[in-house]
Amino acid sequence: MSVELDHLFLCTAPGAPAAKELIRFGLREGPPNHHPGQGTACRRFAFSNAMLELFWVCDESEAQNEGTRRTQLWQRWSGRESGTSPFGVCLRPADPAKAEPPFPAWKYQPSYLPDPLAMHIAEAGLEEPMWVFLGFLRRSDRQQWFLEHPIGIREITRVTLTTPVALRSTASRVAVENGILYVREGPKHVLEIEFDGNRRNQIADFTSHLPLVFRF
Repeated sequence: MSVELDHLFLCTAPGAPAAKELIRFGLREGPPNHHPGQGTACRRFAFSNAMLELFWVCDESEAQNEGTRRTQLWQRWSGRESGTSPFGVCLRPADPAKAEPPFPAWKYQPSYLPDPLAMHIAEAGLEEPMWVFLGFLRRSDRQQWFLEHPIGIREITRVTLTTPVALRSTASRVAVENGILYVREGPKHVLEIEFDGNRRNQIADFTSHLPLVFRF
């Protein structure tokens, strides 16, 4: 099954104060989001084909309740500075007619999604990113969120994950085989996002604030 990137999330400190670094770089921030019943919230930066979210736990009890516990969002967020992968990679179908998850996954239907919408989450260790399939989303859904950025970048064209451990899940293999993610080993978890084919051949390094690098 062909899939494509829908959005990436990155676990951050509450309120995502590091978002100011992305705004200073030249991104325009979109509307924030809160996930009732899940105990999480995010700040969002939309591009023409995908989105980047800075994500945090805003209610510890909700993030650890019976309905949310299996997502391990609490463990991922609280362990983001002690070896846990702080990232989530969320995919959608490239063909709207094929909305079945492309990897073994369990169905998660949080209260903030209207019935019958649901996401599918892969069973993978916390040392890997969280792998999510959103069968109900389309590229057009992201295009309508897109805001022109002062820096002039528009489209995510490559995502490279640096990871201190080998990725072994079926979901990671699907992401690599579909050209969504490139992987290399390194001492720390870092996400490198390329925009517009790196046409300017420039780098913005945010690693003093976030495990994030832009190439544009």
